[in-house]
Amino acid sequence: MLKKFTVLLLIASIISANFSRLFIYAGFELNKNYIANNLCVNRDKPWLHCNGKCYFVKKIKQAEEKERSDERQSQKNLFQEALFTPKPEIGFYPQVLLVMQVPVNRIVLPSVDLPIFQPPPLA
Repeated sequence: MLKKFTVLLLIASIISANFSRLFIYAGFELNKNYIANNLCVNRDKPWLHCNGKCYFVKKIKQAEEKERSDERQSQKNLFQEALFTPKPEIGFYPQVLLVMQVPVNRIVLPSVDLPIFQPPPLA
């Protein structure tokens, strides 16, 4: 039960991170009247027919900026991790470094001079 809950929670967090614009749009569509009447910058100017679109665009820009700053932060963390992580010591084992003996009985190729093969002439 706990594993299923954890899996569902992780899936929901991944979806919410990737579809933040979709959630902003859905929230705007669901609360369009409230946004147009209370949160819109141009609510005192009905002839502009903004109807809360300015608020929607502002929220989309905020989400994009947040994504960019998160991406920059993650790249910065990866850069710092790559530069400042201590390298593990490489140990050499003396058994590996022993010189191997090359066998004396090598394969000797025959030293027969054979003519170079040439295809038969065409008649």
